[in-house]
Amino acid sequence: MQQEKLEQAYDKYQSYGYAEDLLPKKPNQRDWGMSNYVTLWMGAVHNIMSYMTVAGFFLLGLNTKQVLLAVMLSAVIVSTFYVLNGYSASKYGLPFAMLLRDSFGVKGSIIPALCRGLIAGIVFFGTTTVVGAESLNVIFARFFPNFMTLGGDFNLLGLTLPTMISYAILWIVTVLLFLGGTSFLGKFGNWSSPVVYVFIIGAAVWAINIAGGFGPIMNYVPQNPNASIFVFIACVSALVSNWAGPVVNMSDFTHRAKTPKDMIIGLPLGFILSYVLFAITCVALIAGTEIAFGEPIFNIVHALDKMDSTFAVVILILALNVGAIAFVVYANLLPSGLQMSALFPKVFTVKSAGILTAIVGTLILPWKLVESANTLFFFYSFIGSIFGPIAGIMLSSFFIHRKRVLNLDNIYVPEGSNGEYKNGYNPVAMIVLGVSFILPMSGAFLKGVPLLVKMNDFAFFSGLIVSFILYTIFSKTLKQSK
Repeated sequence: MQQEKLEQAYDKYQSYGYAEDLLPKKPNQRDWGMSNYVTLWMGAVHNIMSYMTVAGFFLLGLNTKQVLLAVMLSAVIVSTFYVLNGYSASKYGLPFAMLLRDSFGVKGSIIPALCRGLIAGIVFFGTTTVVGAESLNVIFARFFPNFMTLGGDFNLLGLTLPTMISYAILWIVTVLLFLGGTSFLGKFGNWSSPVVYVFIIGAAVWAINIAGGFGPIMNYVPQNPNASIFVFIACVSALVSNWAGPVVNMSDFTHRAKTPKDMIIGLPLGFILSYVLFAITCVALIAGTEIAFGEPIFNIVHALDKMDSTFAVVILILALNVGAIAFVVYANLLPSGLQMSALFPKVFTVKSAGILTAIVGTLILPWKLVESANTLFFFYSFIGSIFGPIAGIMLSSFFIHRKRVLNLDNIYVPEGSNGEYKNGYNPVAMIVLGVSFILPMSGAFLKGVPLLVKMNDFAFFSGLIVSFILYTIFSKTLKQSK
């Protein structure tokens, strides 16, 4: 679209009453270059949830070489989907909430937007914050030896008093950083990433040292090894699911790209390079501490707590929490705020929706979801079953059905108009979304059906592939019948 046409379209859509954040970005508003995409997730990669996920790989029986391969393969897959699902926004300048309208319809887009903005934001906020709270317990216990005995046997819905205190502190800090606004978040991200990297590298060096070098770590085999290819794929799927939220709403970042090339090169380059260090640090800390201390460790914080230096423990845990907070704010609270304010502009602002997400994220008792490797992987299968189908439909719609050409007049419609689809819902997308979610998720409950169980193990991939195929077939069939 030429500059003059874009200006005219912008003015027309603005006259319909759309907020500025929802309008397509004009060329002079495209201010993200390649460096922005290279550094986008550099700090957030090193969050405690990701480390716990990789620790789960060892518990499931993968050896060090298999874990390294799984981690790096997931990085390639995630960055590939970042580019694919972010391309349309980089071309047309559309934010996620509006881009969904093309695939699901003006009204139908509400459902996937709620899934990404509210459901995922709630769950990831709660689980990441409670894991961070448990890490703060370690710090407080170093300075106050009786901290973990506070409250005695007091327990509120599975949460002890010490963890309640730590959770409240981290909750407040995270929400305050979110309320600081995007400019403040940008500054936070600029200084937090180098801090995280300095101390994470230090932790890897310590772990390699106590294990007797990198050789023993590379040769490490868990107590119950499992060479099954299905277990390996399930592990890759779980780690991909950890980043499935940003995969779905990557357009909220790429719609500001100066050119598509900036994000096409920048996103994979930054993410994969960040994951190289993440992979090395993960296996060093997890395998290294087990070699040194003789016990498998699921929570990475327990590995760090093995260090004698209180200063080192405090700094490393704080560094990991910086990464976790960046992950929660950028990948969960902010998208939740954007989607909810776009859907219900008269009810929510970005900030009020983000606060609601943080509140409800606590009410769902997130500590129940991360109490073991089994519950954590169940959580990932749920997330993958939601996000895989949404991503598959969006990719099929843009690359196959639309042939990479969008009609913005069907997306930005006057109030009361349903746009391209009757009643505002794309029936194909809605049916495919439901089927593609139910199939993999049912495997978590129907253990007697091997196919469904395997689909649940690979939930993100299963949902994406099924939805992509079904949407492609049904869209073409209906198009030919018209």
